[in-house]
Amino acid sequence: MKKPLIRIGYGYDVHQLREGYELWLGGIKIDHDKGSVGHSDADVIIHVICDALLGAANLRDIGFHFPDTDPKYKGIDSKKLLAQVLVKLREKHFEVGNIDVTLEAQAPKVNPHIPEMITTLSEVMEVDPDDLSIKATTTERLGFVGREEGVAAHAVALIFRADKPSVFNV
Repeated sequence: MKKPLIRIGYGYDVHQLREGYELWLGGIKIDHDKGSVGHSDADVIIHVICDALLGAANLRDIGFHFPDTDPKYKGIDSKKLLAQVLVKLREKHFEVGNIDVTLEAQAPKVNPHIPEMITTLSEVMEVDPDDLSIKATTTERLGFVGREEGVAAHAVALIFRADKPSVFNV
């Protein structure tokens, strides 16, 4: 059976927001009165990117590879998890085509931070910054995001086989 040259994956994640925690989004720390709760640094943007890439490569999900029951991942910088995901992807001869992320957060306003997020994450993944899109939206004060109880994010990733000719590498 012939393996596909390009594949897509989807990621979704949520994290509760609470006072007394740091807020990490897109690999950078953002000043805010609340932060994300999680086993790692709880960076919802990186987590959805990991899930989208892992899903596209049929490598399960972030919780499978980095379980929250393993103490070695307690408080870990999610950029380290993302770098490990890229190693796993490349072991299967895949490269990133592009990634599109949407963050749902009522506050803080993250638009001013998006260029730094893109620079940071594209360096971690060793991809062109033009291959990573990060957008932010509110939920117009509706639901847990609107009440500032949590943040959510969605991501779609396109990957391609680097060891076979395709529209991405010819």
